[in-house]
Amino acid sequence: MATDDTTPTPAALCFGAVAEAYDRGRPGYPREAVEWLTGEQPLTVLELGAGTGKLTEHLVALGHDVHATDPDPRMLDRLALRLPEMRVSQTAAEEIPAADATYDLVVVADAFEHFDAEKALPEIARVLKRGGTFALIRNVRDERIPWVKRLGNLIGHHTTGEGMGEAIEASPYFGPAEDASFKQWQVIHRDSVQDLVRSLPDVATLERTGQDSRVREVVSFYDDFGRGMDGMQLPWVTECFRAVVGIQPKTIRQDAGTTPGAADAPPTLPAEYVGEDTVPLTAGTAGTAAPTAAAGPAMPPAVEPPADDDSGMLLIDFR
Repeated sequence: MATDDTTPTPAALCFGAVAEAYDRGRPGYPREAVEWLTGEQPLTVLELGAGTGKLTEHLVALGHDVHATDPDPRMLDRLALRLPEMRVSQTAAEEIPAADATYDLVVVADAFEHFDAEKALPEIARVLKRGGTFALIRNVRDERIPWVKRLGNLIGHHTTGEGMGEAIEASPYFGPAEDASFKQWQVIHRDSVQDLVRSLPDVATLERTGQDSRVREVVSFYDDFGRGMDGMQLPWVTECFRAVVGIQPKTIRQDAGTTPGAADAPPTLPAEYVGEDTVPLTAGTAGTAAPTAAAGPAMPPAVEPPADDDSGMLLIDFR
């Protein structure tokens, strides 16, 4: 099991208490974005920080052999409702209980910022096969639209095109990062905007009175637009990054033992969270993959990152 210095960061565990709101309020991911991340061939995939399974369901539908993990069992409970036959494990990115060179792809969706990158990146590189890929995907609100920028004033601003690619390239373990962006619209209503707010890390870590206060501010903002039952279309840019592993560190586990050759043996997997009526996952196995989907339509052109100043602002409020 993870030692004290590899305990998941508090932010990585803040979502379990709001898992239902997270599942209802957060947007999913465009199918074409997931296809860009993974390519056309079925892969063995480790998903870190899988949460409630919004990315996982696309990976499985595309025919990949997926091992979904999250450090919070409450998030995995929600994932099990979405994908009841999926085998999952309670695992932190900072210490992955898998043998070296196990996976073709390690992917993270909207969770990398909660990792301790100094510890997680060498672990990710270790479990990737030679030539394997590390991929990141995240949804960022498109604040070029005025009302979305005003919403950001209440719940915090997003910065597109920065952060994740640089973090990969600064690591000695991966080659240059490729990137692509995709546009999507999320229909939000008076109830779902409250779920969205409660699912934000800065709000989820507040006491309940603090959460309620923040939600009231956003509901008042929503009501000012008078959209009622029609809802509003919240624009998102889905940013994707991928890089091929270059250096694969060899890690000697503290529990490898003192017998000759013990340090070279694959690490023993700890007992895993699998939910009820499921079979524990062992090294080298993963959940049952769905048949490979037929090739989809050609990808739309990438969306340019929003400009930093108001000159790049889109002068429409709704799609």
